[in-house]
Amino acid sequence: MTRDDPRNDTGRESVERNIKHCYSTWGTSYYSDYYGADAPYPPVHLDLAKRLVAGRGVKRLLDAGCGPASMLRHFVEPGREVYGFDLTPEMVAEARRVLAETGVAPDHVWEGSVAVGADFASPAGKAEYDCVLCCGVMPHIPEEIETDVIENIHRSLQPGGYAIVEARNELFSMFTLNRYSHEFYLKKLLPVDELEKLAADEREGLKTALAQVEGMFRTDLPPLRRGKENEPGYDEVLSRTHNPLLLQQKFLAGGFRDVQLHYYHFHCLPPMVSGHAPRLFREVSLEMEANPLDWRGLFMASAFFVVAQRA
Repeated sequence: MTRDDPRNDTGRESVERNIKHCYSTWGTSYYSDYYGADAPYPPVHLDLAKRLVAGRGVKRLLDAGCGPASMLRHFVEPGREVYGFDLTPEMVAEARRVLAETGVAPDHVWEGSVAVGADFASPAGKAEYDCVLCCGVMPHIPEEIETDVIENIHRSLQPGGYAIVEARNELFSMFTLNRYSHEFYLKKLLPVDELEKLAADEREGLKTALAQVEGMFRTDLPPLRRGKENEPGYDEVLSRTHNPLLLQQKFLAGGFRDVQLHYYHFHCLPPMVSGHAPRLFREVSLEMEANPLDWRGLFMASAFFVVAQRA
């Protein structure tokens, strides 16, 4: 990262300013780009979210970070009240337009931040939901306020209500053999600082060993995702991954019970080699989506949902 890189700004206000900028031109195209018929990959996370909400008796649902109602539009049904808020004004405007066509009132969508507890309450009501859905938001949350966000979700739920929260899977880096793996090995997995302290007469050997580890990964892949116009792209703003096991523990510590992990976007082969058998890769990967509880998802799925119930 350079000195002027937006990812160097880690304070909440700076992060949110960069996120708004990143998504400012996506309002009218985001849904077609990622959920439409021409999307590069089927929206398997939407199918999974539908299954997770179904059967839980959800009558009052909030989408925290709803974007242009990409998911929320699919949860509108008779007898259910739907609400949503988003950080980006352009996303809110598009969400209101889309939901108005289904009969949802404009004041059911508003601008807000998951970092602010009061923003979970709609302008026309209070924050007592049967379900809070939060997709595509956790990657943009600074680690130092993550527990605050989990607490805000907890407080906005009625007793017995459900949180369905999506995150990017950090442990997928164990499988990808690319720049994500490189960063994970050297910054999270290997105790490099401790090794350097204890190396003594083997400092050169340690240096050679770490260089060999670095050489095992394709650090040029995947390419950085840049912005569409003058805004920063997804990989140029804060876009964290999460260790599923550690995030599960944070929800348990935050007053939730029965905290489950449901994996999605499976990869039957490391992405960098999928081009050698693209049909096989796509077909088998999609077949794996049928079981989001498959233990292999811990490493072979790039994202997951935490599903937790307020005690």
